[in-house]
Amino acid sequence: MPDTGTRTDWKTEDAYWRENYTRRPYFETGRDYEFYSPAYRFGYDATDRYSGKQWNDVEPDLRRDWDRYEHRGQSTWEQIKNAVKDAWDRMVGNR
Repeated sequence: MPDTGTRTDWKTEDAYWRENYTRRPYFETGRDYEFYSPAYRFGYDATDRYSGKQWNDVEPDLRRDWDRYEHRGQSTWEQIKNAVKDAWDRMVGNR
């Protein structure tokens, strides 16, 4: 887990997720890292945009923002929200 007092850079987080995404409970066989990567980046970035907020308070905004996120590919919020939350939780120290 990152030190919650110091924000890690995206390159470090990307390496972490690339190594660990297949061990996450939402991982679906047949989905490669490129499917999940935009969600991890989105969750990572969201902790800056919604600094100091709780997930439950911002999840509706994130859902809306995901539908406009240019890097989301064909994924829907329902398919990807657990990966977004996973990245969020890692950055805010919830796991």
